[in-house]
Amino acid sequence: MQVLPGAEPFEHDGSDIGVLVCHGFTGSPQSMRPLAQRCADEGFTVRLPRLPGHGTTWQELGRTGWQDWWQAVDAAYRELAARTEHVVAVGMSMGGTLATLVAETHGRGVDGLVLINPAFEMKDLRLKALPLLQHVVPSIAALGGDIKKPGVQELAYERTPLKALQSQRQMWAQVTRDLPQVTQPVLLLHSPEDHIVPPECSELFMARASSADKTEILLTESYHVATLDNDAPLIEDETVKFIRRVTQAS
Repeated sequence: MQVLPGAEPFEHDGSDIGVLVCHGFTGSPQSMRPLAQRCADEGFTVRLPRLPGHGTTWQELGRTGWQDWWQAVDAAYRELAARTEHVVAVGMSMGGTLATLVAETHGRGVDGLVLINPAFEMKDLRLKALPLLQHVVPSIAALGGDIKKPGVQELAYERTPLKALQSQRQMWAQVTRDLPQVTQPVLLLHSPEDHIVPPECSELFMARASSADKTEILLTESYHVATLDNDAPLIEDETVKFIRRVTQAS
């Protein structure tokens, strides 16, 4: 399957500080590329994988599930862990769910967690119809592209396959259940005005994660895809500062 131009994975070999960057559902590495590039410019070793089914066609995404996405992220983590002394997991939206799963799974092997508008279990009543609806309707309108800054576009699908969305919902449930296992330092950046993931997800994380070291920053000038929005420089600066602090790098 041909990868869309701009949706390619990104990697950079640098210092003994590894940064694992995870993109969101129906999106691609394009949405996280500026942040990954900034980390590379700072000298860190960076891996930004393209999740299976993403950056190609929505039909291909419909043939994948959360275990496929997790395997790609876990493989990238293990590669970083083998090459570096420290690893920080970074993710936006569903990428935040996956980064949280990395922290839950690998414990002390993760030095810190950066979450940008992360997705966790949601109470939207419409989602309750997914188990049945996925067998009747193959897709719905797109979820991507929620950006406040004029003239900026996310490379995301025009349709959302419901089987994949239902699979993501199953991942939300597992990761949300295990949030008390998160003990690493956390930087949570989220938009009060987000048309994709409700602010309640960030509130849920802050309430249930066991981390003693939690920093919360509001992205008041951005919508959901904040890494491409007005607050992108703030996100990049705060992420680099956080990585250096939790890895005790000068």
